[in-house]
Amino acid sequence: MAASTATIDPRPTVFGDRMIITGSYTAGDTGTLTIDLSSQLASIDFAGTNGAGALSAVAITDTGGAANAQDVHFNNLCIINGSSILIASGNGGFPVKAGTFIAIGRRS
Repeated sequence: MAASTATIDPRPTVFGDRMIITGSYTAGDTGTLTIDLSSQLASIDFAGTNGAGALSAVAITDTGGAANAQDVHFNNLCIINGSSILIASGNGGFPVKAGTFIAIGRRS
């Protein structure tokens, strides 16, 4: 699987000194995808993601030896880093899942 890539929607929404940018990103084998929005935003106030596929499931068992295992599901993490968004796998052993993103920030 190739590295994740992002596509920024061509028509952002502007209100006052703020801008809303949306887009999508592909799944990939890398642990982190960086979406650089510095050409449009001076700072980011909010960022979020919506996964497009099934969540990564990890089976956990009771350390006391119980026979029943439970699945824990991980979604991608969205981290604001200045004027960039970092999208990382919710569990380090799994790739980034495809999805969409939104960022709201102060215009450049």
